[in-house]
Order: sequence, then C-alpha cells, then structure tokens
Amino acid sequence: MPAHDTRLIDLGKRYWLPVYKPRELILDHGKGARVWDTQGRDYVDFGAGIAVNALGHQDPDLLAALTAQAHKLWHSSNVFYTEPPLRLAEELVQACGFAERVFLCNSGAEANEAAIKLVRKWAAAQGRPPERRVIVTFHGSFHGRTLATVTATAQPKYQQGYEPLPAGFRYVAFNDPSALEAAFAANDVAAVMLEPVQGEGGVLPAAPGFLQRIRALCDAHDALLVLDEIQCGMGRTGTLFAHEQDQVRPDIVTLAKALGCGFPIGALLAGPKVAEVMQYGAHGTTFGGNPLAAAVARVALRKLASPSVRLNVEHQANALRAGLAEINQASGLFAEVRGRGLMIGAVLADAWKGNAAAILDHAAGHGLLLLQAGPDVLRFLPPLTIDDDELAEGLARLGAALRDFVAG
Repeated sequence: MPAHDTRLIDLGKRYWLPVYKPRELILDHGKGARVWDTQGRDYVDFGAGIAVNALGHQDPDLLAALTAQAHKLWHSSNVFYTEPPLRLAEELVQACGFAERVFLCNSGAEANEAAIKLVRKWAAAQGRPPERRVIVTFHGSFHGRTLATVTATAQPKYQQGYEPLPAGFRYVAFNDPSALEAAFAANDVAAVMLEPVQGEGGVLPAAPGFLQRIRALCDAHDALLVLDEIQCGMGRTGTLFAHEQDQVRPDIVTLAKALGCGFPIGALLAGPKVAEVMQYGAHGTTFGGNPLAAAVARVALRKLASPSVRLNVEHQANALRAGLAEINQASGLFAEVRGRGLMIGAVLADAWKGNAAAILDHAAGHGLLLLQAGPDVLRFLPPLTIDDDELAEGLARLGAALRDFVAG
C-alpha cells in the first residue's frame, strides 16, 4: 500500500470516532457498478453503499441535475420555498398512491424519528393517554441509530449502553401472526412499524399475507401501519415501493438511501389519517428539503420508477440467484438464499456460521465489495442498473473469494 494511503488510513484511526471498522483501502472513484481505489485496483460493487447507489456511480442524469442546481441555490432553509423540494413532494405523492403530504429530511433515521413522533402526535390528538401510544416493532428490525429509532430497533446489540431507553415500544416475533395478535390484547397499540423486507435482520421478507394481517389488525384496533422502506424501497425489491407486492395500503412510509442515490435525503410520506396532524411548529429540520438533494432525488425517483429499471432488477435478480446456486453447488456454504429483487441474503450453513465478516475480507481481496447482515448472512445489494458483464464478473470474483476462504 502506498505511503499516502497508509497516512490517510492512519488519519481515520486517529481522528474518527471509532464506531466503524472500515476495510483498509481508500476508494477513489466509480463508474456504473465498479469502483476503483487510489492504487487503481477495480472492484465490482455488490453493496451499492448499503442500497444507496441504486443507479450506480456517476449516473449522467444525476450529475446533470446536481450540477445545474449547484449553479443556482444550495440552501435556503424551510423559512422560504424553493422549487425542487416542492416538485419532489408532488412527485412522491403521485408515485406512491396513498399519501397526501410529505416531510423531507436528511436520512433514514430522521425519517423514522419523524414517523414515531407523528404516531405519538396522532394518538395524542385522539385523546389517548401516553400509556396507550405503544408502537409495535419486530425482532430483527433495524430503524436507525437515534435514541428513539434504536429503541424501535428490536435488536439488543444496538441498544446496550444507551439505557434508559424511551418507553412505549413492544417487540414481537417477525412473521408470527399469533404473537402479533397477542400484542394487541391490551388495547394500547397506536401503530405497528416494520420493514417489508428486513435488511440488517438478515434480508428476511415478510411472509405472504403477513402485512395484510397487520393491516387488518391495525384497522380493527384503530392503529396506524408504518412501513420502513428505507432499504427495501425505491425499486430495490422489484417494485418502486416494496409494499406494492403485499397489496396493502399503509398510513406512513419512510424512505431514504436510494431516494437520493448517494446524496443524503430522507422522506416521510403521510396518508390521509395523519396528513394534517402536525401543524406549524410541531416538527422541523434545518437541512431537510435541501434544493440540491431534492433536485437529485427528482431525477432518481423518475429513473427508479421506469420500466427499464424494473425489468433489469427482475433479470439480474434471476441471474444473481442462479449464480449463487451454482457457487453453492460447488461449496455448500449456503443453507438458504432469500430476499426479493436485488435485495438478497445468502444464509451461511451451520458449519460456516459466524464467518460473514471474514468472507467479506476475502471478497475485498478478490475485488468484490460485499455486505453482511449479521454474522451469518452475506447481503447482496448491487446497483439496480448493474449489467450482465458486471454481474458475471462479480459472481466470478465471489466464487474465487469463497474458494480461497474455504481453503483457509
């Protein structure tokens, strides 16, 4: 590794709060589904910045939108109107088919924090006391790192050391209708919040009919259905919104990641039950609705909703699954491959459990950027625009990395 790279990595070790453990390489630039480090080595990107770079790297239409807006206005705050966020809000409402209003923010955690506040505000407006404003979430979920969203995240490993946690959350086993029904027994539930496909929890989709059962229980108990589509939305699972495949109508949907295709942005979509609940002063953000972010997101939304992207997701998802099956036939590393669209998890067989991070190191060594979803699942989130050659090359590098790993 060149000395300047070593010095840069040393800066990270010295000055960053050590909450991450990045692999020791310096990424420099990208194009499509490939990135290059400062040594000129190329990598096939099967992670897309954790489902963010859905249109790959250096998409020309995104670059044009960002450059055009950068020459006009970067920031004004929400004390004044600017055109890009107004247009984006209209286009999101038109695209989703259930929402009436939009709150724009800067990240997925902020979008989910806003959703939690909106649920509580709605329950309060109905006259419900605080003890009857419970939000049900699911084991294996991931909703963010703020204090409220990490409490909504029903995974103790993310919560340890941050107690006392906010009250008012109840955790239920995912895909367990009986446990879900029991959660409503006390008649205190204000909302159910979940990911249609759990990401950090192992790339685990909601079982057929599970979201419909949640919707029915919410209707019966006058509770809201909140869908976190921060990772699984924006075309990732094969439809623009993941819940389209479950044929449910939510009250709130949260978005981020691919909405900006790399430019930070988040959004909360509010349906008719909650669209008017938050009035002047009830919530806010300095940077939310930033004209640069909104200008990029408008183009991203249009392209991610296109038939060409949808068809490519279907085509490449089939190719990726077929490639993983072929690799597994030779290695026997995977117990299961699951997910939807280009959100796929390969669950490690019992003999290899706990080795996801080590496999990622081998993958990087073979020129492949890959993710994990816990210690036992390899997570595949390539750009939705990945082409045949890029996917084939990525699979070839994965096969080589896995052979190297097994050889020990």
